Amino acid sequence: MSDAGPAPETGRLTIDLQSLATNWLDLAERARTAATGAVVKGDAYGVGITRAVQALAEAGCHTFFVAVPEEGVRVRAAVADAAIYVLGGLVPGAGRVYGDFDLRPVLGCRPEIEEWSALRREGLRTRAALHVDTGMNRLGLTLGEARKLTETRNFADSLGLSLVMSHLACADTPDHPLNRKQLAAFRAVRTLLPDLPASLANSAGVFLGAEYHFDVVRPGIALYGGQAVNGVENPMRPVPTLEAMVLQVREAKAGETVGYGAAETLRRASRIAILGVGYADGYHRAAGASDRRVGASAFIRGRLAPLLGRVSMDLMAIDVTDIPGVARGDWAELFGHHVALDDVAAHADTIGYELLTSLGRRYRRIYLGGSD
Repeated sequence: MSDAGPAPETGRLTIDLQSLATNWLDLAERARTAATGAVVKGDAYGVGITRAVQALAEAGCHTFFVAVPEEGVRVRAAVADAAIYVLGGLVPGAGRVYGDFDLRPVLGCRPEIEEWSALRREGLRTRAALHVDTGMNRLGLTLGEARKLTETRNFADSLGLSLVMSHLACADTPDHPLNRKQLAAFRAVRTLLPDLPASLANSAGVFLGAEYHFDVVRPGIALYGGQAVNGVENPMRPVPTLEAMVLQVREAKAGETVGYGAAETLRRASRIAILGVGYADGYHRAAGASDRRVGASAFIRGRLAPLLGRVSMDLMAIDVTDIPGVARGDWAELFGHHVALDDVAAHADTIGYELLTSLGRRYRRIYLGGSD
């Protein structure tokens, strides 16, 4: 047996839990009259659900939203007294899991409601939410279905409802006409269940203003430092910082090519740093460069260094010709305080959400702030 200690890493992910908590407090201040929950699905957008939930709870968050029951079980293990809503609803035949861990399904179709109603009649006491679709056409009852169901006497009490909600489709584009249409539709929903707390606003919805806040807001991407609203300066603090180690620095001549497919031809004699992260680590291949398009950049020794050529499975190349002193063993930031997450995502023709939730398993994870 070797006593050499843990294997060294060539990529590391530093997660600033204090910035996560600060972002939540910022959003809570913006929402003011509404309670502020937290969406922690997708392993808390890739940063780690257990540590994220603990930090958010310490900041004052009492309500969490997950996608699937397994995530809810993990939240319950981290915070014993939280309200936990499962946005994906009631998984068929799994009702007892919701009861065992006090998970609240977000009910959005008649079969779910019927199954949940039967479980309640059998003695299950867990609460639930009702989802009414107002324009997303994804999950949720239609307004007509909701109206018909709420005509049933004691409908909300029989299901143990604690929240009625809908989801904004275009809140990241503040002037999109669907926002106002959904707001009007949700106001109509609320008249059907006036005694229930109501929730409409996601991260971008928080920035739309008080009329969208209702009783509970449920930010997600903004908590983790991602840009919630298009075309404006992002006020949130970065939470994850992704770095890659320089494995080799090499010289190449003008006219030579870099990487798979000879995608990029060097226009000058260049110094190239090879980094030990690639698309197997969740850094998207499409963020690379070619002769036809500029790729993303890394930050090393106080300067931005553009990517050269394609991102491969485990490696990428950056141009350090104009950055003195770059050497094997240095670390380059791929996104964080100096390279915006959403800038990298834009180069990869995707969004910050996808980049975060794609983060691989090979990184050494370092948590800053929060309690152990």
